[in-house]
Amino acid sequence: MPVIFSVGTAILPYKVSQAETKQYVKQLFASSFPHIDRLLHVFENGEIESRSFVKPLAWYGKRHRFAEKNDLYIESALRYGCEAIQACLNNPAFLAKPITYDEIEAIFYISTTGLATPSIEARIMNILPFSPHTKRIPIWGLGCAGGAAGIARAYEYCLAFPKAKVLVIAAEFCSLTFQPDDHSKSNFIGTSLFADGVACVCVAGDEAAVEAGRPHIIAAQSVLMPDSEDVMGWDIRGDGLFVVFSKDIPSFIRTWLRPQAQSFLQQHGLVFDDISHFIAHPGGKKVIAAYEEAFGIDKEKTNISFQVLKEFGNMSSATVCVVLEHFMKQPIPAGDYGLMVALGPGFSAEMILLRWE
Repeated sequence: MPVIFSVGTAILPYKVSQAETKQYVKQLFASSFPHIDRLLHVFENGEIESRSFVKPLAWYGKRHRFAEKNDLYIESALRYGCEAIQACLNNPAFLAKPITYDEIEAIFYISTTGLATPSIEARIMNILPFSPHTKRIPIWGLGCAGGAAGIARAYEYCLAFPKAKVLVIAAEFCSLTFQPDDHSKSNFIGTSLFADGVACVCVAGDEAAVEAGRPHIIAAQSVLMPDSEDVMGWDIRGDGLFVVFSKDIPSFIRTWLRPQAQSFLQQHGLVFDDISHFIAHPGGKKVIAAYEEAFGIDKEKTNISFQVLKEFGNMSSATVCVVLEHFMKQPIPAGDYGLMVALGPGFSAEMILLRWE
């Protein structure tokens, strides 16, 4: 069974309270929404307390061409991607000694908030001393599901190459997709929820030298809901990426995701009650509540996801990696099961079954 070896995150430069963001958004949109005070309740109702961005708030109130925003995406992905990698390879919370760059066989780069060719991991390899033979697997377009999907693909790589250590980098700069002239409700809600974040996860094959006390990956499963392209994603126009975000996502968790997760666990002789640790991508407060209802779990099992949401907001694919890091810093008994879940465009789900050893 491949193992999740280490996690590291980058620290972004501008941490802003939700109250500050709310006031700024009110100034921006007051003339566009006649009942804006009613809409502004989403900033409190989501119970997010702070978020981090790559630019100060004032920057987002001005129009920026897509090319300018994408250049900033590349610059930020390089800077903070390198920072997250270094944090992962040198994290004293998980590692008795640092992982060296030449130990890494492959890099999975996950993102949905900007474009780059050559892709970001190739550019990172010109900054950090990875082997030039490191395999590169850039994955674009999985949105919030991307972090879990990247870990699942890394697991499959390590099944094939059990001596390997690989990295999954999830780098999202949701703030750079903000559209000040988009007066849709989806944009307004997205503005109250999404944030920037970069995380790196190291996954190792079972023949690689790793310490005990790590979550081992037992299985992974991807699920696609047919004909659901309009649930979540981007509408790509001349000014860049415009958010598509359906209000029906919590109901899909209750009606569609529950039997999918149930079936996945049954394949391994398990039921929801056997899962001690729920590593959920916190898409929002309503999404977390829907997980609790659908899977019949109490708030204690979603507490870490909720705390990450409160402190960081929804960082798209990077968020579940931050939740994972919080879990891994806790003392967890050997034999405990965990279920990682994240939802993304498609509409789709990524599920990973873990067991601590």
